[in-house]
Amino acid sequence: MKKPIAEFIGTFTLVLFGCGAAVIAGEAIGFTGISFAFGLALIGMAYGIGAVSGCHINPAVSLGAVAAGRMTIAEAIPYIIAQIAGAIVAAAVLMVIASGTAGYEGGLGQNGWGAGYLGEYNMTAAFVFEVVATFLFMVVILGSTGTGAPSAMAGLAIGLTLVVIHLVGINVTGVSVNPARSIGPALFAGGTAIAQLWLFIVAPIIGAVAAGLLFKSGVLDAE
Repeated sequence: MKKPIAEFIGTFTLVLFGCGAAVIAGEAIGFTGISFAFGLALIGMAYGIGAVSGCHINPAVSLGAVAAGRMTIAEAIPYIIAQIAGAIVAAAVLMVIASGTAGYEGGLGQNGWGAGYLGEYNMTAAFVFEVVATFLFMVVILGSTGTGAPSAMAGLAIGLTLVVIHLVGINVTGVSVNPARSIGPALFAGGTAIAQLWLFIVAPIIGAVAAGLLFKSGVLDAE
């Protein structure tokens, strides 16, 4: 059970601090601060639980690893269950904390698109961004953890990539690239967040699996 527990804790941390930065401190720190909150939370967990589970903390990453041949689907299933559970518990904790002030309006950093959501980008833009961003994120993950890569730097490279993805994409979708990160807040936000949740499950999985298959094919494997 060590690996699923590590994945639960890692995903909990990512959602609590990443979405928490948006909900609790967003006005003070802006998009840049939120971007670094997600990235730094990932970096911390990469070094905290990486040796235990590999620090996937993302169902798309686990499925990308399956596609790359680095784990089996049987190994991935407990990871995914733990990741989603960690995200849901984190969203619940964040709601309790955020609702402790009279100014709280009910948001939990949920992802979305369209009228009334941040930059009001359409569904096509949201879908393309999530697929492409997750694909590139998975390329960095698989490349920096592959044979011959400087493993001590992997957590930093992956975390900083997540920062860049958020700097570009927050205004488009709030940035998912992680179905668990989207599921947790959406379950409590309800309404549009639930109706649009499918995109933040499907698009990241497509992007991550595509990257995994590219590595499995040998196109991006180290010599």
